[in-house]
Amino acid sequence: MHPSLSLPLSPLAVSAFALACVVTPSRAQDYPVRPVRLIVTFTPGGGADTTARVFGERLADLWKQSVLIDNRVGAGGSIGAELVHRAPPDGYTLLLATNTHIINQVVYSSLPFDFVRDFTPIAVVTAGPMVIAVNPAKLGVQTMRDFTAMLFKSPGKFSYASCNVASPHHFGMEMYKYAMKIDALHIPHRGCAPAVADAVAGQVDIVVATLPPAMPFFAQGRLRPIAVLSAQRSPSAPDIPTVRESGIPELKDFSLESYYGFMAPPKTPAPRAARIEADVLKIAAVPELRTKLSGAGMDMMVVNAQAMTTLLRTDYEKYLKAGKAANIKPE
Repeated sequence: MHPSLSLPLSPLAVSAFALACVVTPSRAQDYPVRPVRLIVTFTPGGGADTTARVFGERLADLWKQSVLIDNRVGAGGSIGAELVHRAPPDGYTLLLATNTHIINQVVYSSLPFDFVRDFTPIAVVTAGPMVIAVNPAKLGVQTMRDFTAMLFKSPGKFSYASCNVASPHHFGMEMYKYAMKIDALHIPHRGCAPAVADAVAGQVDIVVATLPPAMPFFAQGRLRPIAVLSAQRSPSAPDIPTVRESGIPELKDFSLESYYGFMAPPKTPAPRAARIEADVLKIAAVPELRTKLSGAGMDMMVVNAQAMTTLLRTDYEKYLKAGKAANIKPE
């Protein structure tokens, strides 16, 4: 036994120790006692930012503390993720995580962290269906079959905007190109909103983005949706067919979807992580939230912390395999 542990304790020390044992859980329950910062690694207007603001507002109401949305853009989301990785594990700095961060782990070899292994999972809460859309003033195609035939006949002629290098949008289009043996010039952007804006302005022919920033332009006729990349049609845009529905044999199993959730810094204490998880899941269960998010082009996708861990590991292996097959590299 260590010598210091064999010394007798005074009654005062015993009382202080007992008091500490009682007070510590109480303090854990008092979280948060100051504003919480939620790091979003993409620009305002996209699926990540939409999720952060909708949930941030409700968490602020529940916690009676401000939730500060901090957009830290750059390096495909890695700059903001590294900030959270270095933050104290006290629950006052959280990451609005997306599967973009998993893809970064696949394509970048020099990240200062392992996203799947290091961060503390809290919960997945939403999915942002990705859509392939065209500028109707430039391209007359209306179906996935016509779109594919157009690219096949003119390899490299058309350009497409994605929401970032190594984003799910970039990854999805490159997987499609690989499956169909076609080509198109990739123009990466720093977020879905600017990618959509360039497509609307005619700076690019095609855009692959999440639904929220594109939906208003579909209604205005300034963009034409071709297909969503998810396995099923999105409840928020049920009239847009899936890539699978094209009937093209090479695309019969095609599926990719952006999803968004909360993660905490490495080594966040389990009680604190569990408290945040419970509050996030409580908000996700509010029925009106589904309607609000659907109107913004988002779908609910609720996954608890334990299942989120499995999801991240499974998707890492899937993206690793697909990335090698399609030779996807950072640009």
